[in-house]
Amino acid sequence: MPITILVHITNEDPVVGEIEVMPDLKDTMIVVQNPRRRDGKDVHYLEEGVTTVVWPISRITYIEIMTGEEEEPLVSFVRE
Repeated sequence: MPITILVHITNEDPVVGEIEVMPDLKDTMIVVQNPRRRDGKDVHYLEEGVTTVVWPISRITYIEIMTGEEEEPLVSFVRE
């Protein structure tokens, strides 16, 4: 099951994409599928039709893990 992430690349706008597994501490590269901007538009420095990008970890400032929409909503007690 793919994991949706928001990758913050040094001196670039963040990129949303999916990864198959979380990167390990010893990894030097990260493979991101379906790269796009937050608003869903194409990333300006990638060629049209690119579906997978491999970035070196040294260019990444940090990675945010996005929650899936298939998660159940939190139900709390409501006083009537």
